[in-house]
Amino acid sequence: MDQLLWLLDSRLQVFGSEILWREIVGNAFGFASAVGGLRRRVWAWPIGIVGNILLFTVFLGGVFATPQAKDLYGQAGRQVFFLAVSAYGWWRWHRNAELGPAVTPRWASARERLQLAGLIVASMAVFYVTLRALGSWGPLADAWILTGSLLATYSMARGYVEFWLIWIAVDLVGVPLLLKAGFYPSALLYAAYGVFCVIGFLAWRRVQRLEERVAPEVEVAASP
Repeated sequence: MDQLLWLLDSRLQVFGSEILWREIVGNAFGFASAVGGLRRRVWAWPIGIVGNILLFTVFLGGVFATPQAKDLYGQAGRQVFFLAVSAYGWWRWHRNAELGPAVTPRWASARERLQLAGLIVASMAVFYVTLRALGSWGPLADAWILTGSLLATYSMARGYVEFWLIWIAVDLVGVPLLLKAGFYPSALLYAAYGVFCVIGFLAWRRVQRLEERVAPEVEVAASP
């Protein structure tokens, strides 16, 4: 219990600003989850869920009395949605891992891309109106971060190579927003994510190309 209370309340001073340790720890779990995603490891999902729980309390700054005292409802809300989407990803990768690779990277089909585009438009409209009504700080940027994060996580669970590109688009908006709001560890992590996502995209692209080359060879070898 003492350790839990320390994690909830402990702070440190960085360049004259107070930062919560749970923001740092939560983002560390998030980065570890990204590494697991790059390596296509099932443990990426439960690790990410721990980070989501911690960061939920960070972005409701006015409710949980963080030093920033700003409520980024989109950032907090995405942690809740992450729990559901991550549970789906965890189940899907674990099920696949029993038969072979946890996930096989591939490009989304034309139909799947249209579905993603439709979800972006609909989600942005709903989330922007909702977040603005709730008084979220920076509602338009917050709405995109929430929308993009959910679609990226879902796309990761499905094995779409595009999920890395969606994350990059989220980071490009998230870094300026978090810097302005004073969530410096999260802004730093978003910047690191941007670089990491480029590496992840290239890694998954290589695997996807390899799979494309191997598949016809396997079919030929299996044919009578």
